[in-house]
Amino acid sequence: MARIKGAMMTRKRRNKILGMAKGYWGSKSRHYKMANQAVMKSLRYAYVGRKQRKRDFRQLWIARISAACKLNGMNYSTFMHGLKLAGIQMNRKMLSETAINDPAAFTALVEKAKASL
Repeated sequence: MARIKGAMMTRKRRNKILGMAKGYWGSKSRHYKMANQAVMKSLRYAYVGRKQRKRDFRQLWIARISAACKLNGMNYSTFMHGLKLAGIQMNRKMLSETAINDPAAFTALVEKAKASL
């Protein structure tokens, strides 16, 4: 029986890595071994970055809500507690969008939160 070599799949696998390393500086985009190391590291960074993005956006939304609350004479934690007691279930993303795009509606939310405390 004939021996089957893996040349085609090996070439395909290497080209895939070199394609992912396209645009990297110097040998990292041309030599398979260096490209493989660079791609593995960049994929690790991308994985971590996807988790950090969630944290960063939540932090941004909270900062925006806090700033809008302070304009209405309330702090963030009492505002959120007041919303919970009032039975208003709005996520932080929507609260921050409301604070930016519709300050009158946000002021109404703050008043409801104050009333429920």
